[in-house]
Amino acid sequence: MNAIEVQGLKRVYRAKIGVFRRRVKEVLAVDGIDFSVAQGELFGLLGPNGAGKTTTVKMLTTLLTPTAGEARVLGYDLVQEAGQIRPRIGFVFGGERGLYWRLSGYDNLVYFANLYHVPPDVQKRRIPYLLELVGLGGRGDEKIQGYSRGMKQRLHVARALLHDPEVLFLDEPTMGLDPVGARELRQTIRDLQSEQKTILLTTHYMFEADALCQRIAVIDQGKIVALDTPAGLKHHVQDLSVVEVEVFGIPPEAVERVRALDGVDTVSVENRDQKQALLVQSANGAAAVAPVVNTLQGLGLRVGNVAVREPTLEDAYVRLVGGEA
Repeated sequence: MNAIEVQGLKRVYRAKIGVFRRRVKEVLAVDGIDFSVAQGELFGLLGPNGAGKTTTVKMLTTLLTPTAGEARVLGYDLVQEAGQIRPRIGFVFGGERGLYWRLSGYDNLVYFANLYHVPPDVQKRRIPYLLELVGLGGRGDEKIQGYSRGMKQRLHVARALLHDPEVLFLDEPTMGLDPVGARELRQTIRDLQSEQKTILLTTHYMFEADALCQRIAVIDQGKIVALDTPAGLKHHVQDLSVVEVEVFGIPPEAVERVRALDGVDTVSVENRDQKQALLVQSANGAAAVAPVVNTLQGLGLRVGNVAVREPTLEDAYVRLVGGEA
């Protein structure tokens, strides 16, 4: 039996807009998606902000009711048996809210363990174990207000594991963390595999999904556009090479000119400090460099470093969603 089964899941939001002539506008956040997650699998839901990832997680954790479709978590129906699902799952949303800053990390976990009805004798064993698991061993007696953002997020993970859930939902858990904090939290997620938990992870960081997930569903504008292993998704771009060109300001006209060149598949722009990089996916490999550079220089743009590399999961994503990034 799969831990999660989703069929035709849909969610429509209705928002009132306007000041004097108010009307209701429907926003389709999740548009009839299908996927399953095996027991013990670390499954990724990858997509940009606003793609429908958080809405999907909120439905699967019974915080939102689907507009249409069906889903089962651990065999229980999402709508009809929500009360059976809630004690068996844990979830973490990106951000710092939900902790009591004047209490220590240990006391926070005691408070939430009582809410989960975890017996006191179990708390004495489980809380120290979880603090060690998430890399906070020896820091549990410190007040939350002195924790870094990464430490707070790891404590959120420990809180979600207090009642030993069978399925864990992590919604963009590294969002807003500095590189060190994000790296430490990713290691915590890897360590959770030793718990044999089923984990559904949402992220918009391509390298994070590539490093952590066994399978990935790519979601864009509420639809799943691809579902495969990281290696399988990269197969979508195995016929391409990526030309990276540093430039100092890229007008829309330049992007369109490059996109029109022979052999060019997709073009996207990436901001890098004081510069920008034009990323060109092309079947022509290194032979694409000269036409791209000539086009940019012909428009009076100053070109910096140029490199040709093999495609990554991010490049596969760009191709899957139509080249906009």
